[in-house]
Amino acid sequence: MSETGACIARVDGTDSATVQRLFAQAVARWRAAGVRVVGLVEETRGVPGQICNAGTLRDVVSGRPYSIYLDVPPPDRSCHIDARGAETAGAAVLDDIETCDVVVLSKFGKLEAGHGGLIGVFEAAISLGKPVLTTVSERHRAAWEAFAPDAAVLPPTVGALDAWWRAVRSA
Repeated sequence: MSETGACIARVDGTDSATVQRLFAQAVARWRAAGVRVVGLVEETRGVPGQICNAGTLRDVVSGRPYSIYLDVPPPDRSCHIDARGAETAGAAVLDDIETCDVVVLSKFGKLEAGHGGLIGVFEAAISLGKPVLTTVSERHRAAWEAFAPDAAVLPPTVGALDAWWRAVRSA
């Protein structure tokens, strides 16, 4: 794994809601310890029977919620995700990346695989050499591996996230 790859990690091995809870917990612990964390954590709607559980992206610094849910999906789609909402959320955190210690982003998924959504935040963080923690939609794993081929893969545990952060911080 390259040095750059070690700074980028994805959490694998569980459902998205569990990963988002782990991210929220890690962000709270790290911020309490003085780490400058920026990013977005997803809060899903969790409505049964929907193909897409898009809900809200919450800015980990301001707490501001950004809706990424469309009440009615476009006529040719079954997914309720609002690409504009994701892009607005991403734009809101871009200015904080330069001075942060670590970036936590809810997911690399459909939007990012299509070069939309939070892709600009991923690219900005990587270009500035900032550590990035995320999860990746299984359907878009190939696009992720093309984007970040040397990224570390972490199990979904508090210990794994904290060990990754300690290793990245001391590198």
